[in-house]
Amino acid sequence: MKEAVYIGRNPSSQPDLQQLLHEVALGDQEAFAAVYDAVAGSVLGVVQAVLRDRAQSEEVAQEVLVEVWRTAPRYRPERGTAVNWILTLAHRRAVDRVRSVEAAAVRDTKAALLDRTPEYDQVTEQVESRLEQEQVRRCLRTLTELQQQSVTLAYYRGLTYRQVAEALALPLGTVKTRLRDGLIRLRDCLGVTA
Repeated sequence: MKEAVYIGRNPSSQPDLQQLLHEVALGDQEAFAAVYDAVAGSVLGVVQAVLRDRAQSEEVAQEVLVEVWRTAPRYRPERGTAVNWILTLAHRRAVDRVRSVEAAAVRDTKAALLDRTPEYDQVTEQVESRLEQEQVRRCLRTLTELQQQSVTLAYYRGLTYRQVAEALALPLGTVKTRLRDGLIRLRDCLGVTA
């Protein structure tokens, strides 16, 4: 009878990971050390195949092995071999890291764009203000010259009715009438309802 030839290690020399995981689930640190020795290289290989970064791969592999220690009671032999369960944990954790890094990059990009974009309200206010100013200028041009002068002095320069009358060398009653008539025309032109 011929002896079997094995590539790599002889399967009989490998520890029984299923039994070791059962012992790890009971808190056996020596069993965990044996699991660690048996799978650490494979875990690192799976993680590095996904991440492609040695430093991150080592960090994630360490996290996976800690997860094996914490979640060993969840292992169910009827669902697959112990090594497949551990390598599945490794692959999932590596994919989660990739997604996390990508999400962080997207968040950083969005934050950078928001810093450069003026606030919506600021832009809206500027546009509305310019439109209102232009509409007021257009409506002022529809007033008579005396009405324009009276409104400009009273509302843009802040003069009282008496000061406007003195500046235009007109009687106070005339200025009040011109201002009232001018404001009524402005109100109508601007579409303001009283």
